[in-house]
Amino acid sequence: MPLDPLAVKFLEASSALQPPIWQLAAAEARARRVLPPPGPEVHEVMDMEAAGPDGPIPVRIYWPSDEADLPALVWYHGGGWTIGSIEGADATCRRLCTMANCVVINVEYRLGPEHPFPAAVDDAYAIAVWAVQNAPRMNIDPTRIAIGGDSAGGNLAAVTCLLLRDRGGPTLAHQLLVYPVTDGARDTKSYEENAPYVLTPELMDWFYDAYLPAPMDRLQPLASPLRAESLEGLPSATVITAEYDPLRDEGMAYADRLAAAGVPVEAKCYDGQIHTFFVNAHYFPVGLESVEWAASRLAEAFGE
Repeated sequence: MPLDPLAVKFLEASSALQPPIWQLAAAEARARRVLPPPGPEVHEVMDMEAAGPDGPIPVRIYWPSDEADLPALVWYHGGGWTIGSIEGADATCRRLCTMANCVVINVEYRLGPEHPFPAAVDDAYAIAVWAVQNAPRMNIDPTRIAIGGDSAGGNLAAVTCLLLRDRGGPTLAHQLLVYPVTDGARDTKSYEENAPYVLTPELMDWFYDAYLPAPMDRLQPLASPLRAESLEGLPSATVITAEYDPLRDEGMAYADRLAAAGVPVEAKCYDGQIHTFFVNAHYFPVGLESVEWAASRLAEAFGE
C-alpha cells in the first residue's frame, strides 16, 4: 500500500526541523521534542516515585475509576532509550487507560547517554515487580497486570518479560509490544526499504551509541530479545508494526518466535503507516484505530 498521505506530510514537517536530532546533544534533542496534544480526561492522575535499583524512579499513574481490583498496564515510552519522557507518553497512557478501563503506570526510566545499558532494563524490571508488590494500595488486581511500550519501550517490555520468567516471577497477564526494537543487528529487509522514514540510519546510530556504546552488548538478549535462547513461558502478546517502519521485520519476527514457542500472540502490521503512528493517534486516524485494537486486546487478556 502507498505511504499514507498524512505520513508524507508528517515526514515533510519533521525533515524541516534543522539540524536533525542526530546532530544534537541528547539534552538539546530532548528540549526540542514537541509533545502531543493532551489526551482524554481520566478519573485520577498521580505523580509519585517508586523504589529503583539506583534511586527513586518517577512514575505517573492513571486511574479510570475508583473501583477496586482494577487491571493495570505498566507502560514504557519510546524515544530510542535517549529522548522519551513521561510527558511525551501522557496522551497515549490516557487513551489506554480509558479504552482498556485499566490503571496505567507511566514509567520515567533512566536514559542514555547519561545512564547507558543496562540502566533502563534495571528500571523497567524494578517497576514491573514494584507494580505487583504494591498493587493493593493502588486498587490494582495483582493477577491482572500487563506490560507494554512502544519502540525502545517495547524493547524494554519484551526484555522485562524475559527477566521475570528467568527470575521466577511475578507472572504478568499480557505484553503489548508496539513496533518494538528486538534485534540490534539492523540487517532486515525493512531496514533497507524504509531507511528514509523517521528512524534513519543516522538516527539509529545515534540512539545505539547513546544507549549501547559497547557494540558487544547490542546482540545480547537483554538488548536484542529476538536473540534469546527460548521464548517459552512468556505472557500472551500483542505485537503492532507499521509497513514503512525499519523495525517492521524484527517486530514480526518476534511475534513469529513467540507463536513458535507456544505463546498466544496476535500481530498486526498496519499498511501505509510509519514509525510513531500509534503514539501520534491525534494525527493519524489509523493510529487511533491501532490504540483501540490494543485496548481491546488488553481487555481480553484481563478477562473484561
